[in-house]
Amino acid sequence: MGEVASQQVDAQPARTGRLLRVLKQLLRDPASALGSAIFVIFFIVALIGPWIAPYGANEQIPGSARQAPSIEHPFGTDILGRDVFSRVLLGARDVLTLAGVGTLVAVIAGTIIGLVSGYQGGWLDEVIMRLFDSLLALPAFLLALLLLGSLGPSRNSVLLVIAVVYTPIVARVIRSVVLGVKTRGYVEAARVQGETYPHMLFREIFPSTLPALAVEAALRFSYAIFLVASLGFLGVGVQPPSPDWGLMVQEGRANVTQTPWALIAPAAAIAIVVIGVNLVSDRLKSILQIPAELRR
Repeated sequence: MGEVASQQVDAQPARTGRLLRVLKQLLRDPASALGSAIFVIFFIVALIGPWIAPYGANEQIPGSARQAPSIEHPFGTDILGRDVFSRVLLGARDVLTLAGVGTLVAVIAGTIIGLVSGYQGGWLDEVIMRLFDSLLALPAFLLALLLLGSLGPSRNSVLLVIAVVYTPIVARVIRSVVLGVKTRGYVEAARVQGETYPHMLFREIFPSTLPALAVEAALRFSYAIFLVASLGFLGVGVQPPSPDWGLMVQEGRANVTQTPWALIAPAAAIAIVVIGVNLVSDRLKSILQIPAELRR
């Protein structure tokens, strides 16, 4: 018992050390360091955007419609005289919050379901996996459109759609890891000792899923950003007058010959943040040595 207690005491410092090593390796690689910097910058912008934006999201500046980029308006103004730079800054919070919260819900739900399904096995695992297979048979974007057609366009609907679309993917990844872990000696030893079901799942098995979960969470987050923007572009996600980047691209596209900068700025913001997150997730795959069958 004393040896087990000692191992548990040492576990937290060991995990902290591994986390620091991963962060150092991320920052040592130029591509992942760039990706990390991009994400941090956009995260800060999302936090402080309302305080640094020179104009309101829907503030129409008299006599300033269709102005090209300048010192006063770095990204120009749109056809209604709204400052595009301010709208991009303020839209970062909407996009990152929706994508982040939706991904968080999907990761939590998918992790719990994957742990239970993989560890329990039998008919429960079969039922859950067949249900998820039916959802995964449809492309993620098509499934999102079908769900939004039933729920109606709103922020809450977009959050629910992200969770429903990505939970099965996360659950299958976690289940794959659990199937390889649950037969290991330390898990069998804990089971023989009579450990509780939650203890088996979250203390014995869950730590082994963290590398795959970290990569999967990063991937889902980048896809969720693109999904939120795409739904906004099609007019079935966040609704006007929100400064959602997808909505801004839609509005800019309608007037691209008059104000091309109103299209380029939000489209570039979407592309840059997605590329940044993907650079980090790609590096995480190699650092954490994710098996090839779990790489997506």
